[in-house]
Amino acid sequence: MQCRQPILKRRINVRKQGGKRFLAVMLVVAAAMTQVLSVNASTMSKAKDAKKAAESDLNKANSQIETIEKQQQALQNEIDAKDAELVNLLVNIGILEDELDSKNAQLEQVTADLAKAEQTEADQYASMKKRIQFMYERGDTAMIESLLGSENMADFLNRVEYVSEVYDYDRNLLTQYQTTVQQVADLKSTVETEKAELEAMEDEYAAQQTELENVLAAKKARMGDYNNQLATAQAEAEAYKKTIAAQNKIIKEEERKQKEQEEKARAAAAKASAGNSNSSTSGTGNTGNSTGGTSSNSTGSSGGGENPSYSTSVSGSSVVSYACQFVGNPYVWGGTSLTNGADCSGFVMSVFAHFGVSLPHSSGALQGCGKAVSYANAQPGDLICYSGHVAIYMGGGQIVHAQSTAVGITTSSATYRTIVAVRRVL
Repeated sequence: MQCRQPILKRRINVRKQGGKRFLAVMLVVAAAMTQVLSVNASTMSKAKDAKKAAESDLNKANSQIETIEKQQQALQNEIDAKDAELVNLLVNIGILEDELDSKNAQLEQVTADLAKAEQTEADQYASMKKRIQFMYERGDTAMIESLLGSENMADFLNRVEYVSEVYDYDRNLLTQYQTTVQQVADLKSTVETEKAELEAMEDEYAAQQTELENVLAAKKARMGDYNNQLATAQAEAEAYKKTIAAQNKIIKEEERKQKEQEEKARAAAAKASAGNSNSSTSGTGNTGNSTGGTSSNSTGSSGGGENPSYSTSVSGSSVVSYACQFVGNPYVWGGTSLTNGADCSGFVMSVFAHFGVSLPHSSGALQGCGKAVSYANAQPGDLICYSGHVAIYMGGGQIVHAQSTAVGITTSSATYRTIVAVRRVL
């Protein structure tokens, strides 16, 4: 009994010392893990915060890119519309220049005809004066002698008739030449007036062209600004993407380090437990995981349009009567006021609007309204369409229209320019 007690005490002391060593090892391992996990957690937290901030900035940049692209598309639509308007205007200018060339050629021919008619009138007048002078100088005696020298009554009457016919011929011929001169002079005046009107229209087209070119230049400059803004936003988005990728890399690396340290700690604990076979061991482990999410957004747009409508309950004579009330009022490009000023399509649109008929404010668009009819079948109230111009048919070969700034709202011959279409909207 006395021998067994010291041995028992030694075994108890050994067990106590082994437990103390195991506890010391576990404390060291726990302290090391705590320090490592604290460092890893701090680095990972900073990386996650940086990633979150970069994702927020990326969303803002993407939203800005989307807004700029929408603004670009809207502006491009405006530029396309103005380009089409400019092309149409240039086509009209080309047609107008051809008409001016035709008027110049017509004016040259009329001027030559007038000069020829005036010269013929002058020559006939001079010949008549010479005959009158000859008869006057010879006096009535010579005429009487000529008549008395007749061989018989028939010869006498023939000579009397001849003298009378000479007088009548001279008078009729002179009257005819005077009438021709007046007609040619009137035609020349008409051609000069029409040429002046075409020149005024050419000036207006040139002003419209300048304005359209200025508008296009301004819009293209804005498009350049949008391109610069878009490039900047896209560069920022790429930078934010790189930041997010870098922070993801840091986070994955810290997760790897954390897992590695946890494995080392578990291995150390297992080794310490194996070294003390007479003591009980226990181990615990914690693992964590984190996930993230993304969001997306989509947008859509829709558009629509409508064609002008027309009625059949309005008489063309009523339209013409109403339109003629405004003859003498001014022409204003882009205007729609029948009293303060309208251009050709604005005048037509406002006149028909009075009767509840909706028409577009564009001479080109009006060429597609209603139904087509021939000029031979044109009725009052029909639209007479020219290149870059439109008028209301009055009947009898006449039109009422907002012609130009020089003339204003007036009536004219329907064929004063080349007709390209006749449309019936009533």
